[in-house]
Amino acid sequence: MAEVGRDGQHWRTGATADIEWIYSATEIGVTITSAIPPVFDDYATIVLPHNAEQGQPRHDEAVIGVLAEYSRDQPWWLGYLDRGTSDIIFPEAPKVRLYAEWPYVLVQAGPEQALSWRQSGAGSGYSSCMPELMFPADRSWLVSTLWDDDWTCLGGSVSFVERFVNHCDLRSRTRRVGLDQDATPPGHQSR
Repeated sequence: MAEVGRDGQHWRTGATADIEWIYSATEIGVTITSAIPPVFDDYATIVLPHNAEQGQPRHDEAVIGVLAEYSRDQPWWLGYLDRGTSDIIFPEAPKVRLYAEWPYVLVQAGPEQALSWRQSGAGSGYSSCMPELMFPADRSWLVSTLWDDDWTCLGGSVSFVERFVNHCDLRSRTRRVGLDQDATPPGHQSR
């Protein structure tokens, strides 16, 4: 088990076995299964605000708040996509390959680190500080923002997705999607 240090603590880094459940069940395409395995009861997308004026910090805090409600005090896996220009937090850490063989640094931490480790604007082309991939140890939900999309995909229980759909800060940008439906939000383009 490899570890990295930050904030005076040691953090476990992930390996291929930790993301195999995602890798083996996703496929390139326009459905939600391009980012989320078809193992959940419900799915949705959330369009991302692109700057602080559009509420990016509030969005990030709202998303992490909902995720924390559904993780029952367990550690999370945080995945930072290495695009060459993004802040992957631990550049020396081993990487795992996911989706179209994209390299991610995978670290076991939690909601506080998901909001604080990356500086705003250092992510995947939008101004979020959140990791591109997050899921709890029990795999009860998964949140993934693919590098070329301006929306986040999520999967989990019906009540989990319902919480996003009804959240006062997220509901206007959140929409449920079915497994066979094009997950591209209206007015957006899948690349």
